[in-house]
Amino acid sequence: MAGSNIGARLQHPRRSLGNRHRSQAEKFLTLSKTDSSNLKWAEQSARQAVLHDFTQPENWRILLETKLANSDKIGMRAVLDELFIVLGRDPELLQQLNEVDLLISGRNLMDAAFLIDPIDPDKWWENTQSKEEVEAFISRVRELDFTDARANILFARRMERLLENGYEEEYLELTAKLLAQRPSNHEAWTKMGRLHERRKESDKAWFCYDQAQTHMPSIKVRDEFKQRMSARIDGQDAKPWNAPDIDDRVEFLRRMQILAAPASANTEDIEMDILSKESEFNRAKRLYKGGRISEAFFIARRLAAEGDSEALDLANQIKGEMNEE
Repeated sequence: MAGSNIGARLQHPRRSLGNRHRSQAEKFLTLSKTDSSNLKWAEQSARQAVLHDFTQPENWRILLETKLANSDKIGMRAVLDELFIVLGRDPELLQQLNEVDLLISGRNLMDAAFLIDPIDPDKWWENTQSKEEVEAFISRVRELDFTDARANILFARRMERLLENGYEEEYLELTAKLLAQRPSNHEAWTKMGRLHERRKESDKAWFCYDQAQTHMPSIKVRDEFKQRMSARIDGQDAKPWNAPDIDDRVEFLRRMQILAAPASANTEDIEMDILSKESEFNRAKRLYKGGRISEAFFIARRLAAEGDSEALDLANQIKGEMNEE
């Protein structure tokens, strides 16, 4: 499971399909007690349950149960590794458990994970309402890697709970990081753009709407924003507004590129890039080939904004790949 990267193709959980596959897994697991040949079908159905809905703890539990029934310690570790990635935790923490028998303690580890860090955003907020808990969460998020699509979705929902409860500045800071690592989320870009617009931060709103429309050209949020801004000029106190100039756009994309870098790679890779004499276009291609497509995308878009046609082609190629996920 660890190598399958099941979240890379996932956009939105499909609960009904997850429930259906979990029910099948439970049935096959029961049948396996009298006919072990059913165990492989139980595991296959459980995998599908997690694939279709990673937000349901019971889907993870049934998958762990199939591994336990097969006395598969390696498989149990892979399931826990995967869960820790979704929860935004460093899977290397599991390396500290080398002396623990997962066949005995695996269930307890998973139950503790869900108890301490509920996967349901409403239950999570119930555990995170005090100022100290919110501050601890914010500090933690700053150090996490959200390149996994499922972790990105899960934490985006948690950010919405912050916004709903008055943490605007925190929402903007943390959502920017999420979007840097998964820029194809046009819905989140649009929501952040509307918040900036309400705060009368016109340039920041335009940047967000521009990203949203770049990834989903059928939604005209950037064009509609420009129309709204033009209409406001008719007011006596309104000042003419123009879209941010190239230098401002380049600086915005540079900041997003930095945010897009995985936390585990930041220091080493940034130092290497500073010392490197390779062109930024070649760097973008290297990052793209290395799987760090968000960073490559923002570099390519920045170069494209400066008039580099090759970079524009690369940005469009990466955008197409992101939108296909």
